Amino acid sequence: MALLSAGASGLALAQAAHTGDQPLPLGHARPSAATVQAWKDRKFGMFIHFGLYSVSGGMWNGKRVDNGYSEQILANGNVPPEQYAALANQFDPVKFDPDAIVALAKAAGMKFIVLTAKHHDGFNMFHTAQTPYNTVDATPYKRDVVKDLADACARAGVPFGVYYSTIDWHHPGGNHYIEGNSNPITPAQADFNVAQIKELLGNYGPIAEIWFDMGKPTPVQSAHFADAVHALQPQTMVSGRVWNYQGDFTVMGDNSEPDVAMEEPWQSPASMFPQTWGYRSWQQRDDLPGKIHENIARLVRVVSAGGNYILNIGPRGDGSVVPYEADVLHGVGQWLRVNGEAIYDTRAQPFDALDFGYATMGKHMLYLFIDKLPADGVLHLPDIVDSHLGSGRLLGDTSGKSVPVSIDSAGATMDVHLLALAGTFMPVIAVPVDGVLHVRPHAVAASSDGQVRLSAQHAEHFLNYNGFGYEDPSTVYKLRWYAALGDGDYQFTIHYVAGDKPARLDLLVDGQRQTVSLAAGAGQHLAHAVSGRRDSNAQPYAMQVELTPVEPFHKGDRLPVLIEAVDIFPSGKH
Repeated sequence: MALLSAGASGLALAQAAHTGDQPLPLGHARPSAATVQAWKDRKFGMFIHFGLYSVSGGMWNGKRVDNGYSEQILANGNVPPEQYAALANQFDPVKFDPDAIVALAKAAGMKFIVLTAKHHDGFNMFHTAQTPYNTVDATPYKRDVVKDLADACARAGVPFGVYYSTIDWHHPGGNHYIEGNSNPITPAQADFNVAQIKELLGNYGPIAEIWFDMGKPTPVQSAHFADAVHALQPQTMVSGRVWNYQGDFTVMGDNSEPDVAMEEPWQSPASMFPQTWGYRSWQQRDDLPGKIHENIARLVRVVSAGGNYILNIGPRGDGSVVPYEADVLHGVGQWLRVNGEAIYDTRAQPFDALDFGYATMGKHMLYLFIDKLPADGVLHLPDIVDSHLGSGRLLGDTSGKSVPVSIDSAGATMDVHLLALAGTFMPVIAVPVDGVLHVRPHAVAASSDGQVRLSAQHAEHFLNYNGFGYEDPSTVYKLRWYAALGDGDYQFTIHYVAGDKPARLDLLVDGQRQTVSLAAGAGQHLAHAVSGRRDSNAQPYAMQVELTPVEPFHKGDRLPVLIEAVDIFPSGKH
């Protein structure tokens, strides 16, 4: 399925606001719309995995431990817990320089930083009163690492966040590894977590986001964790890995990107190498230009789909940043100094897909990222209609050269072969937009008798993520299609696989909603017909058809039956 941006398929961008077909958040206290927008506008941030595991560097007893992430060596290396805990005696990161790390993030074009306050091993990088197993009380370093970095971020005006593992292999009752880190959280451990959450949110200044991770808390526990955060700092963004749909933003899988439409704020977390997040001394670090290009491309893909990209570094046990990782960040930053306006404060691309690369939308500018330049040098922007575009220019080119954009019935084209694109990785063309950019949706055409069949296979799928743990599969909460039909009355026949009980869902036609009752049938293939009306004033380019749970619905709610197709007939012809 093509990577799609929510609300962008054929809608004028000015009309892509919430229309009642999106899930509402669970709970009550949530960050404001302004906070959410500011979070979304940052686009690119630094993750830092730093802890006792950094001392071992992926080694134990002189041998490489290669069956998992190095920050989980306690579990992956079958290390005796007391021997692992003794690493605290060696933890003295005298080369950890918070101001230099913040300066590196800024040089890379990163707009926020998230540090591991506590990982699965249970060691605390802050001075917690809940256990002496922390950097101040248990190590020769005797400094609060979280505080030092939080203070450095505050001095530099960089939003600061913390990672917090809800599982804890050091905590009584939680000190064992479960496949997939799917540990249930005991009541005592939940209380311990809440006490530490209160410390992190109460003692370290403004926390931009708290990056909960792993475990399988109950819905009550997830709500308790999120509520504890918002009670102290209502504007802190809570990650979806608090689970049970209690997050303020969705988190993709490690080093993963979505391949379906996304409507809520989301983030893609990436490590420098897929094998580890924490420092690995024996990691092969080669092809620096390739690694720089890899992360520029990932940043572009994520931002063009409407998300934020957070890229990890793993400092050594002495606190120093691995030079290779610093060089990668400097390389990305060099590209951003030329092309950053196409990344920050932008919205997702208004196209389903582009054969040459990707796009983002600024306030009055369309940005085109060229990943594969067509042989003829002509960029095709499909389905642009009723729009006015100025001449395109290459970002970073001071010659003043520009190329015109031509628009016809198929969309827009631009011949860029005369621009200075050679030798530049992922060059960006900026195209001024006069007014609103309209993109016609890909619509299913009617057959000769006026019928349209909308198969579930070809719908835009909108999914619930971050449910009951990392391995919990995503679920569908909305399907969306477009049909090439004119104004008038139509019959809609919903084909579905029935469940054991009757079900209800909402059908939206050009934004007009009606609730449909579906009969039970224990796996039978059934159909239900209702009437609706096409309204080209609401959707000028094609009929928009959506199926959702009955409004109002919330995060985690799903379509109650398996949809197979929707058939549309002009009224009186079926």
